[in-house]
Amino acid sequence: EDINNTSHALQLRAGRDQVVLPSLDRIVLKLREMAHLYADVPMLSRTHGQTASPTTVGKEMANVVMRLQAAVERIAAVKIMGKMNGAVGNYNAHLAAWPDFDWEAFSRKVVETHEPEGLGLTFQPYSIQIEPHDYMAELFDAVARANTILIDLARDIWGYVSLGYFKQKLKAGEIGSSTMPHKVNPIDFENAEGNLGLANALLRHLSEKLPVSRWQRDLTDSTVLRNIGVALGYSVLAYTSLQAGLGKLELNEQALAEDLDAAWEVLAEPIQTVMRRYGVQGAYEKLKEVTRGQRVTPEALHGLIRSLDIPQGEKDRLLAMTPANYIGKAAELARRA
Repeated sequence: EDINNTSHALQLRAGRDQVVLPSLDRIVLKLREMAHLYADVPMLSRTHGQTASPTTVGKEMANVVMRLQAAVERIAAVKIMGKMNGAVGNYNAHLAAWPDFDWEAFSRKVVETHEPEGLGLTFQPYSIQIEPHDYMAELFDAVARANTILIDLARDIWGYVSLGYFKQKLKAGEIGSSTMPHKVNPIDFENAEGNLGLANALLRHLSEKLPVSRWQRDLTDSTVLRNIGVALGYSVLAYTSLQAGLGKLELNEQALAEDLDAAWEVLAEPIQTVMRRYGVQGAYEKLKEVTRGQRVTPEALHGLIRSLDIPQGEKDRLLAMTPANYIGKAAELARRA
């Protein structure tokens, strides 16, 4: 086991540092590029599937950048551990062979010294026959959290494609739909979502199972460990699909603008807020009469604004608002990501 646990650790370190993290870094880089490029492009938000206060396309990409960057840092921060302390973690055979030698110090040196003289891992001083696998659970949970963020992204982009906010570039000879020539299916995001789900199912089982071993050892971890590459492989396959899908997206600013122009009801929020600021009685009820259960027009909102007993400067500010410019600090936040 002193060989097995260190070999698994070296494989995991290489897989994380050379494959998983670079793949995630490329996605973060692409999303950050989109956040900055589309920082000023207004977009209608939807909460509970209904129209809500506008945002910008860039700000929505920035949200994912910040979440994913934090998840990547957690993956990178996991200490990859190794042990070299014998059959039950007490150096029994080591001391039987040479009782006067400091085996613990020697083992620590072999495990922690950087390659090529040593393994360059973090030394695990306390274990049973097997390394406890707590670091593996931490690593797999961290990867699963990143994957969950990317599932969220894949579903959101899928929805934006459905709404027409994004178009997808086709490569020459590529088929958009097997039966309907007019369609370009968002297959990269669907493939990513499916593979991320498979990856997380395995990663979560690995993180729950591996730290559990009966007494000083059983073999249940041995068969499970053989699937580490499968779990990470599904993850990397999904990252590749996402990267490809993001590279095919083209923003449809006309569709975004049309959606915003058909949603003047979202300005009920700032109007109500200003009314409450100046103590206008029945602010909520007045706006409900104008907005609920009917198509809200700019004319109806402007008529209400002009009738309000608030300073003229505030009226002018509200009259200048449109769904497209009511975006708060969205553009600034997008550029900051």
